[in-house]
Amino acid sequence: MMIEIKNKIFWCGIKDWELRAFHGHELSTHRGSTYNSYLIKDKKTVLIDTVWSPYKEEFAEALEKNVGISNIDMIVINHIEPDHGGSLGYIMSLKPEIPIYCTKNGADIIKRHFHKDWNFVIVKTGDSVNIGEYDLVFVEMQMIHWPDSMMTYVKGAAVVLSNDAFGQHYAPYSLFNDDLDQCEIYQEAIKYYANILTPFSPLIKKKVEQVKALNLPIEMIAPSHGVIWRENPMQIVEKYYQWAQDYNEGHAVIIYDTMYEATKSMAHAIAEGLEMKGIKCKIFIASISDQSDLLTEIFKAKVLLIGSCTVNNTVLRVISALLEEVRAHKFKGKIGAGFGSFGWSGEAPKIINRLLEESGFKIPLEPLSFKYTPTAEELSQCRDFGEKLAII
Repeated sequence: MMIEIKNKIFWCGIKDWELRAFHGHELSTHRGSTYNSYLIKDKKTVLIDTVWSPYKEEFAEALEKNVGISNIDMIVINHIEPDHGGSLGYIMSLKPEIPIYCTKNGADIIKRHFHKDWNFVIVKTGDSVNIGEYDLVFVEMQMIHWPDSMMTYVKGAAVVLSNDAFGQHYAPYSLFNDDLDQCEIYQEAIKYYANILTPFSPLIKKKVEQVKALNLPIEMIAPSHGVIWRENPMQIVEKYYQWAQDYNEGHAVIIYDTMYEATKSMAHAIAEGLEMKGIKCKIFIASISDQSDLLTEIFKAKVLLIGSCTVNNTVLRVISALLEEVRAHKFKGKIGAGFGSFGWSGEAPKIINRLLEESGFKIPLEPLSFKYTPTAEELSQCRDFGEKLAII
């Protein structure tokens, strides 16, 4: 199916209602996703990105029906990651002479994916090509979030084809933000940013400043996943700028795992102490919580407390995996603390503090640990621990 989103510009993507995991099984997608490809029918017919390879035949059939693949004059690949560029090989097998406009890194990566030396046209920021009524202007977005990433601005239509930037893993019933539940959109938009783009926040801040300085008229932002920003499209740009600057919402998140609920009792007592000093809390059991959702909650938090009992001189395995994800995401401007119960050795809270500190968290307090089941006095110390964190 093709849907005209602006004069001569059509959405020709796929809605994947059943998708529940992405990047292998690294990222949860509770509301599915879309693979947004676009077609411009100007004097030249231009395909912008493709779709994930499992849908290549369905995608090609729709193109053939609506425009004819032999009539495509050029393909723009903003980003060759397989969810966007996976069908490129199939399309090129049907018309191998189509010129492919991409960055130098894009061409290199396409060759590594498909082992073909097609007709590449290398572009860089500021380059443009006239396609009739419209001009396509290219803006490199290197490492947001791959080396080849770029945006394409459709001059004359005031449309930004932004690829991964400003998207969400979200399969909506309408393509446009003003037709949909705003809470759902932003739940998925911040989850997408937190899980995928957080490590690149310094680059995103600079790039947003550069794009805003160009003072381009922007009437629509069309990403490669999720909704198209038709109403007040710059709202998502402003959100990215906010999210890119050591973002937090002022509350605490406590994430723990436990074997016999001693660490659980500590978690709830610490939460009481935080809330007594006006810091709101969310508490999660790591082993029964979705890790992508946990990373989103950490992104939104000012204070992160992680608890684990000690087993085999270290933390429980789900906490170990979470701490590795925290390290990789390079969160900034947050306070951290470790806690937990133990039977005879008690290393887990110290390990948590050390790994949080190595991940860039401010660690103002020594880790809190108690042997076996905490006493009433020890739970009181947990509350004191929470109060101290609240006023730092």
